Amino acid sequence: MSINEIIILITIGLAAGAFSGMFGIGGGLIMVPAMVFFLGLSQHTAQGTSLGVLVIPVAAVAAYNYHKEGQLDWKFAAIIALSFVIGGYFGSKISLGISEVMLKRVFGILMLVMAIKLIFFTKGSPA
Repeated sequence: MSINEIIILITIGLAAGAFSGMFGIGGGLIMVPAMVFFLGLSQHTAQGTSLGVLVIPVAAVAAYNYHKEGQLDWKFAAIIALSFVIGGYFGSKISLGISEVMLKRVFGILMLVMAIKLIFFTKGSPA
């Protein structure tokens, strides 16, 4: 591993951690595209590596800050986490059966649809 790769990996981790703490995102939106574009990983390897990061409770400190402020619903988190295990298992099986080109296209479309939804169709108090 070169020093350049180490610097890129640290930068990806810092950015993903910061965005995760601020917005609850990091893996799919930050780490996966960064590993594909800056490190040349395949889409499958970037997704697998992103999931590998989540195996360790990397978001524990950020979650604790939200908990301290009363902004974390533990019941919701527990139900989603348990369901995530099942969905993650089957989703990874499906992903590994799809070609890299198709996977990148589906991933990009998903990010685009979510961006449009968040920008134009989000309910809530006006800014």
